[in-house]
Amino acid sequence: MAVTKLAPTDAYSMILAAIDEGVYRPGNRLVESELAERFGVSRTPIREALQRLETQSLLERDGRSLIVATLDHNQMAELYIVRRELEGLAASLAAKHATAEEVRLLRDMVKMDDQLTNDPAALARANRRFHKQIHLASHNRYLVQQLDLVHRTMALMTSTSLAAQGRSEIAQREHDKIVTAIENRDEQAAGKALRDHISIAFMTRLQQDAEARREDL
Repeated sequence: MAVTKLAPTDAYSMILAAIDEGVYRPGNRLVESELAERFGVSRTPIREALQRLETQSLLERDGRSLIVATLDHNQMAELYIVRRELEGLAASLAAKHATAEEVRLLRDMVKMDDQLTNDPAALARANRRFHKQIHLASHNRYLVQQLDLVHRTMALMTSTSLAAQGRSEIAQREHDKIVTAIENRDEQAAGKALRDHISIAFMTRLQQDAEARREDL
């Protein structure tokens, strides 16, 4: 699987992108020398990037090795709870502070993403861009920072809830509802629409995990 090419000095972003794209999956061991060769950088920025990722709990120790962290059921639930509340706040603030241009961009993104409902992987990437735009439209730098951390941790999930049958179309309708509330400058409705959106995504993921466990029996 190809890894997005980034600036040679940005080892952190390159490793994070590789985790997000599934090149390195939970439980995979990361070795400095192998990463340096793959990304064409020296071992020093790789080492610093690994330390940063470990600090953020995206990597964990397995003896003397660093491996991509695995989220257990409780950690996933905690992540979704935090994400739901922070995203809801971002939507409420976007309804209050977003510029007319930012609102039009969100509307355009929904229209363009409607064409991707048959491609869960592409829609998942578009979904991240859509949510990031809402974060930015909140015009609250501290909230954006916290949401960046939450979404980095989401990279540890090995599948997307958008792959569930029918979920893509439903998620797009939910996005439309969120943007409509932002367009109407309805802070309460925007926050509720986004919190409901995250709750449904969490339920879908729980159903996916339950189905996977049944198949393993």
